[in-house]
Amino acid sequence: MKRLPALIADLVQRNVSVIAATSTPAAVAAKPATSTIPIVFEMGSDPVELGLVASLSRPGGNVTGVSNLTVELGSKQLGLLHELVPGTTVIAVLVNPNFAGAEKQVRDVEAAARTLGLQLIVLRASTDREIETAFTTMARHSVGALLVSIDPFFIARRDQIVALAVRHTIPAMYLLREFAVAGGLMSYGIDLADAYRQAGIYTGRILRGEKPADLPVQRSTKFEFVINIKTAKALGIEVPISMQLLANEVIE
Repeated sequence: MKRLPALIADLVQRNVSVIAATSTPAAVAAKPATSTIPIVFEMGSDPVELGLVASLSRPGGNVTGVSNLTVELGSKQLGLLHELVPGTTVIAVLVNPNFAGAEKQVRDVEAAARTLGLQLIVLRASTDREIETAFTTMARHSVGALLVSIDPFFIARRDQIVALAVRHTIPAMYLLREFAVAGGLMSYGIDLADAYRQAGIYTGRILRGEKPADLPVQRSTKFEFVINIKTAKALGIEVPISMQLLANEVIE
């Protein structure tokens, strides 16, 4: 992420036709770099709150895109995690403090934890070593389950995070299907491929002459719940049939 401003500056210097910013950090870095080159984002944060657009329906300026608002899914994810391991009272949430929507994620999950009567431990990590330290902390506090929040850095480190959760036998909920495919217990979040497809459509429309200011920010409406039964068995967890029926995909 430290390289983003330089990479964006290079694109601006090349006078590209459109900048596709497929993460919150990329969109935040692109916005101040140009007021003329169209920017199409795909992001999990609120673009209005971040000052990227004036409103969802009338973005104005040179920026538009797809907002999946995954930062607002924490309460749903926590509820599913609690349903799978109802005896657990101490749950950790892993967040990246450098992510623009991190504190909003924490507030939403804390509110959900209070409603469910759970003790929540907030762990922050923005490097590989801090991820390792977070799992050591979980073991020390006898954490019974983990919620991994939305963040591009965590997506890039999904193999490391999934392996640590399995090694420490911690049931974990993730934000994307890709974590469950990598061996994570379960995930609930957007269909990332569908969100990218929507952003690609907007990019194409702009290349054909439409203006970002005339294209309302799209909201992702396709969500998926994935359970990895093989991982559940390895953790000694029996997934109720009712939850399996709720899932969009069950990985055997």
